[in-house]
Amino acid sequence: MSKKTGICYLVGAGPGDPGLMTLRGKECIEIADVIVYDYLSNAEFLLWAKPGAEKIYAGKKSKDHAIPQGGINQLLIDRAKEGKIVTRLKGGDPLIFGRGGEEAEELREAGIPFEFIPGISSSIGGPAYAGIPVTHRDHCSQLTIFTGHEDPTKEESSMDYAQIAKAPGTKVMLMGVERLPIITAAILKEGGDPKLPVALIRWATTGRHRTIVGTLATIAAIAEKENFQAPAVAVFGTVVNLRKKLSWFEDRPLRGKRVVVTRTRNQASDLSRRLRDLGADVLEMPTIRTETSQGDDAREFARMVVDVNTYEWLIFTSPNAVEYFFEAFYKIRSDAREIGGARIAAVGPGTAAKLKEYHLGVDLMPKKHVAEALAQAFVDEVGSIENTMMLWVRAKGARDVISQTLGKAGVILDEAIAYQTVPETEDPTGAVKRFKEEGADIITFTSASTVECFLDLGLSIPDGCQIASIGPVTSEAVEENGYTVDLEAKEHDIPGLVAAVLKLGKG
Repeated sequence: MSKKTGICYLVGAGPGDPGLMTLRGKECIEIADVIVYDYLSNAEFLLWAKPGAEKIYAGKKSKDHAIPQGGINQLLIDRAKEGKIVTRLKGGDPLIFGRGGEEAEELREAGIPFEFIPGISSSIGGPAYAGIPVTHRDHCSQLTIFTGHEDPTKEESSMDYAQIAKAPGTKVMLMGVERLPIITAAILKEGGDPKLPVALIRWATTGRHRTIVGTLATIAAIAEKENFQAPAVAVFGTVVNLRKKLSWFEDRPLRGKRVVVTRTRNQASDLSRRLRDLGADVLEMPTIRTETSQGDDAREFARMVVDVNTYEWLIFTSPNAVEYFFEAFYKIRSDAREIGGARIAAVGPGTAAKLKEYHLGVDLMPKKHVAEALAQAFVDEVGSIENTMMLWVRAKGARDVISQTLGKAGVILDEAIAYQTVPETEDPTGAVKRFKEEGADIITFTSASTVECFLDLGLSIPDGCQIASIGPVTSEAVEENGYTVDLEAKEHDIPGLVAAVLKLGKG
């Protein structure tokens, strides 16, 4: 046992939208040695974990507990006693029917330091995304939150439905959708208004968000007819009527569309965020990951970085190339001016944007953002390039179109292999499992590598699932594997791909 005791962070993961995670919560995920996460905490948060972090699923659904609560408590204690930083991810807020208080009591009893990190509860976040303010000056000035799911070991219910029926203002019920007929009948029996508006919100704030509306007398029957299942939040009160004016989240153009994002772990988020902003239910499925070059490639790459000031042009054909190059450069150099007077060529705006992060502009970028166009741009726009010293920073296995074209033009070209692409064998977000079970409406491919690695996972694209490709090289890889690209991005970058998905989604 380590002499040093660790710590446990009890983190509220929010209602589901990744953008609703707090900054402190994100920090706790990033530094964690162990992450214990629930069914209702968005699994995409696991992508923020550091390499090697242990990830333990402790989700609980009705009659289906991955780990009993007592086992979870002991797990937190045991890992912290090993000197580890433990982050316990709980859907919503850890202290609003989240059993965070119970876990904290056990940690305190065991002498383990802990910290509460509040989260946005689905009791307020869910209604907000459904266009329902839980308080409003014209409707109410009181909010009651209660649970529809009690401790099953209790001999009798502790819920005072008479008080709930009489309580003024808005009432929000967490959990309990399976018991909705019993709960609404109990409230009606205690004098609840049969005409009181009620809304049910399922998978609130996510791409699977769905809302149905009824009254206290009708909502249970409506939910049964619609096969409306957990997880769901129920809102009782006249504020539900404001939804007609204030609905905003459910009006987005890709609402109801499930879109698969295939990219590296660290690059998928921007595309995913843009699609979520349009209302898509995003399955973020990293199919590849990048690693630093190895062996002789690594030694040659380091030598070329050392000699970077001897080149007249630096060529970058991906954001990854830029990142790996400067990671190596700043291990060797401390002054950006030591890069020398080389001009810089980038294949497209994504690569140019990554260069801008290092405060570097671009001298050459083709109108069409592919390697062929970049190579030809040197010939057409730069003028005589014979005997010009150039360094191409690239991935292992990159197509040789640049070296062939520039070689014919007499360029003295060195090729620095900065990184390599390998298949992603894990399913950190559960997206692969969801895709196998539920399929998708649209799948995006951002490179030929993502196509190959997607298929290497043993996955197939079901009938009716449309394919959006970022550019011609990617489209060629799709077609070589027996599939048809439904739409190729006009601009071969992330905004262009998003535009293609939007066009497909609108039909």
